[in-house]
Amino acid sequence: MEETSNFVRIRRGLTLPLLLLIAWEASSRFGLVDIRFLPPIEDVILTAKQEIIDNGLVGQLGSSLLRNIAGFLIGDVLGIGFGTLLAVVNIADRLIMPTFNGIKQISLLAWIPLISVWFGFGEQAKIVFVALAAFIPIALNTHDGIKDAPRELVEVGRALRFNSWQRISRIYLPVALPSIATGIHLGLIYSWLATVGAEYFLAVGPGIGGLVIAGRERFDMALVMVGVIILGIVGFAFNRLAGAAERRLLRWRE
Repeated sequence: MEETSNFVRIRRGLTLPLLLLIAWEASSRFGLVDIRFLPPIEDVILTAKQEIIDNGLVGQLGSSLLRNIAGFLIGDVLGIGFGTLLAVVNIADRLIMPTFNGIKQISLLAWIPLISVWFGFGEQAKIVFVALAAFIPIALNTHDGIKDAPRELVEVGRALRFNSWQRISRIYLPVALPSIATGIHLGLIYSWLATVGAEYFLAVGPGIGGLVIAGRERFDMALVMVGVIILGIVGFAFNRLAGAAERRLLRWRE
């Protein structure tokens, strides 16, 4: 029964993408759209093959993934630490959290000019931008998860005379784990989007964002589509991976 349910779910999930592919191919083959703007799928496949063999597409994807992982890990560690600090230290929460709530409303892309001035246009600036994208949702979810800790557990910790580290490690973080997992899930998705934005708006270098820019400048829409499809596949894979890890991490809740 479970296998049948999974098959039905997969079939439903593939229906819309297959219909879009059919509409794409029909539009380009029958002249419904200008192939300079929407090339046939065959041209996209041939371009992808050429990029893999001759132009190091795998290496460019690897550069984007390494940049994403580095920024995500930095944002992850700083976000959990910052969110914990604000939630545990009341004076820090009262002084910093209102400002942080205002800062989080600023569009992520608006930070690019400041980051480029502070860190330049190289790899360091890109990683900082990615880390910032991961940091915000992780910090907020960590803070909210700790703040929602049951008062009874906190009182038990006081009765047992837990020190600050014991309260954090034995009460606050375990209770906040579902919320932290949600923040990490969001942070992983946002960090990948930020990786693309960093490669696109900062200095051009190795990466899928640079591939899309190269296709745009040469008006090679097949190359642009290769880049867009890769970005979508990787983003989908990250989302599925994060969801699976979150479910595995929180199995104990069942």
